[in-house]
Amino acid sequence: MSKDDDAGADGSNRDTHYAKLRRAHRDAKRDQQGLPPAQPRSKRDLPARKGSLYADRVAPDTIYLYGLHTVRAALDNPSRRITSLKATRNALIRLEIAEDAALPYPLELVTPQDIDLLLGDDAVHQGVLLETAPLKPRALSALSDTNLLVILDQVTDPHNVGAIMRSAVAFGAGALVTTQRHSPQESGVLAKSASGALEMIDHIEVRNLAAAIEEIKAQGFVTIGLDSEGPSPIEAGLSGSKIALVLGAEGKGLRQKTRETVDTLVRLEMPGAIKSLNVSNATAIALYAAQQFLTGKPRG
Repeated sequence: MSKDDDAGADGSNRDTHYAKLRRAHRDAKRDQQGLPPAQPRSKRDLPARKGSLYADRVAPDTIYLYGLHTVRAALDNPSRRITSLKATRNALIRLEIAEDAALPYPLELVTPQDIDLLLGDDAVHQGVLLETAPLKPRALSALSDTNLLVILDQVTDPHNVGAIMRSAVAFGAGALVTTQRHSPQESGVLAKSASGALEMIDHIEVRNLAAAIEEIKAQGFVTIGLDSEGPSPIEAGLSGSKIALVLGAEGKGLRQKTRETVDTLVRLEMPGAIKSLNVSNATAIALYAAQQFLTGKPRG
């Protein structure tokens, strides 16, 4: 996916004849909209490519969400407290929002470059930016009625956690449990990686993971930790009517205390030359196996 009307800046190696024509066309459109021509900026004027607004919260009670799927899901979530929406005309059309729509929050018509100035030029925003308060994490005591959970033991990369959220929603998991420390905060990067799933799954943060696993076990879940040296393949280790999959960070894997707390340790059988997977890919495979077991479908 690409950003709307992405064009090179003056003086860059993309400053070709065609780039000049694109800028002239863009400035003509801005003039039709009553906007001033876009002013060329040096790289010093731009935010860091992975600056604070791109990856983290703007303030403790504010985050920027971007991308069409991410923003559409957030707009459809009644739990979202929205501050403002910035979008290009093309993005509004794709979001099916009229320019004169009566919205309960301010709507500002902008150019892609306006959003670039806020997010940095690496954020694939697709012409839309939502300013909102972060969702409030749910307590473990508020765990919804579900038979499948995902528990992460200090997985810190927001791209991985976002991808895991997406897989968890796809396979019907009811909640994602993470630690309050050594886990990514809600951010634009996490939300973009989740592609809307952030709004569709309960996110539970706990202080002590081992204690939380014990509480989850008391609620009837069989806790299954994935470990590359697990004594049995996942298909043989699945049991019970409610399953909680526990996965650790790449490289470190599950911490010793977590390994000692889960009911059983299993491994993913990988007959090929590569014997390890990205944690988000491993989670997707484990979720598929668990869902097949829970629904009683035969596994070949």
